[in-house]
Amino acid sequence: MGSRAITRPGTAADRWFGIKTQLHSRLLGALTPDQLRGLNKEGMREQIGSVLERLVSDEAVPMTAAERERLIEEVLDEVFGLGPLEVLLKDPTVNDILVNGFDSIYVERGGHLVETNVRFKDQNHVRMIIDRIVSGVGRRVDDSSPIVDARLADGSRVCAVIPPLSLIGPVLSIRRFGKRLLSTDDLLKNETLTTGMLDFLSGCVEARLNVVISGGSGSGKTTMLNTLSRFIPEEERIVTIEDTAELQLQQSHVVRLETRPMNIEGAGAITQRDLVINALRMRPDRIVIGECRGPEALDMLQAMNTGHDGSMTSTHANSGRDAFSRMETMVMMASQHIPDKVIRQMLASAINVVIHTARLIDGTRKVMSISEVIGVENDQVEMQDIFEFERTGISPRGRVTGRFHATGARPIFLDRLKAYGIHLSQSIFQETHELKER
Repeated sequence: MGSRAITRPGTAADRWFGIKTQLHSRLLGALTPDQLRGLNKEGMREQIGSVLERLVSDEAVPMTAAERERLIEEVLDEVFGLGPLEVLLKDPTVNDILVNGFDSIYVERGGHLVETNVRFKDQNHVRMIIDRIVSGVGRRVDDSSPIVDARLADGSRVCAVIPPLSLIGPVLSIRRFGKRLLSTDDLLKNETLTTGMLDFLSGCVEARLNVVISGGSGSGKTTMLNTLSRFIPEEERIVTIEDTAELQLQQSHVVRLETRPMNIEGAGAITQRDLVINALRMRPDRIVIGECRGPEALDMLQAMNTGHDGSMTSTHANSGRDAFSRMETMVMMASQHIPDKVIRQMLASAINVVIHTARLIDGTRKVMSISEVIGVENDQVEMQDIFEFERTGISPRGRVTGRFHATGARPIFLDRLKAYGIHLSQSIFQETHELKER
């Protein structure tokens, strides 16, 4: 999409909305509820075509064949889909859709935000689409519950906020669910990490080390979790726990659990902590928590420390070391009676590897560091970086330049990897990889 043209009352865009609204109203008036329920999309196309012909004739509206087809498709989208957003949802290059009021819609392509020429008719139009999304997954949004998380049929994650919390009318953000799961070859081709780093991480997963992935929003944490899960042996039983299901594990023996918000009476909520506690009774070999963000951190650490090694999770943080501070705070949310020193000991004992990811200013995603947790020294969790990404500047084309390099440190858990039959080449701990010019 190009830059959005500002539309004013009386412009072609408003006239187009007027025609479409008339067509939609006449169509609904011409069909009974039983007929609407019984029609599929192709059957509805014929009905819309005949109603459109009468409307064009009655109103003497000049319309080309291409405009006619476009109008029919847009009304079909109104009846069966998400209205104006359907054209963006069909675009494979769009990663995020951001609706900032009815007449301001942005998308993210290739890591960059672009304003589009797509718009809704008015605020009620946006609200109708939001209601359609949330009702499809058994959730609700109203004055008493003005924020809602949901997902589309394809798994895309949706967050909606309505007035009075939003001062610009209903707003909506959609994090697209990739049609194709990125492979390890894709990550290597995109220079998200190096072959040596991938070999190291695959060995860590196979040797049942506990892994935390940290990073900001949109930095690729879920993609990294999906990638690492490929190295879990097929015969193991995996239980995944998420607020909104996004993980795409490839193994056959996977139990997927998802939280549930409170109902209209304010009861019935099932939290991630409830699911973690319950998962321990389900005989898991590994527990994968999509994102650790609250008191479930305490139960996750206890699980990691009591026989469920090889578990993984992600958390929002600005660095690998910052992830420990965040998780320490989460544990305190579950119990304020545990001394800080004990919490740090639990963290250092439970977590073996921290992977930090980031989305850079050119839109690319990189593994910024892979660190080993050594222990606790002077009441602080000690870590040593095994691999790092060092930024060196910006190319004339606006691409981030830099290099991946091993720090030269040897992980203290190499013996554990050898005990699992994993023998890594020592050369990966001296490798350096310069980013390619693009």
